[in-house]
Amino acid sequence: MAVAVHILTLLAQQDDQEPLTSEHIAGSVNTNPVFIRRILGLLSRAGLVASQPGVGGGWRLLRDPASISLLDVYEAVGAGPLLALHHSVPNPNCLIGRNIQQTLLGYFGQAETAFKRVLAQQTIAQVLATARAGELSLPS
Repeated sequence: MAVAVHILTLLAQQDDQEPLTSEHIAGSVNTNPVFIRRILGLLSRAGLVASQPGVGGGWRLLRDPASISLLDVYEAVGAGPLLALHHSVPNPNCLIGRNIQQTLLGYFGQAETAFKRVLAQQTIAQVLATARAGELSLPS
């Protein structure tokens, strides 16, 4: 998720909508371009980015950064459930073991709903503005 937000924020910074190569993006993220292309593929399937082939090609945003919520990004990368249950089935002969998973599903569901509500209220444009403001506050 963090890398996907990084990618989209970097693309949003391109005022002229000049496409960026996966190599350029990988340089910013400090990772391998193959990994970046994998994330870009997920973002492309979600309709957030598109590739432009050929000389001068690369990746660009398909939507205004102010219309891309962090929830859109979360769902695009398939981050999965926020909180997971046990890796093995608890003991059904134990009162707690028999009931804990159903109990936790209720609590975890509430937490995930709150998490998604917060993500839905934040946009890539806001992330970009915050990142740019951080640049202004750096000591020279």
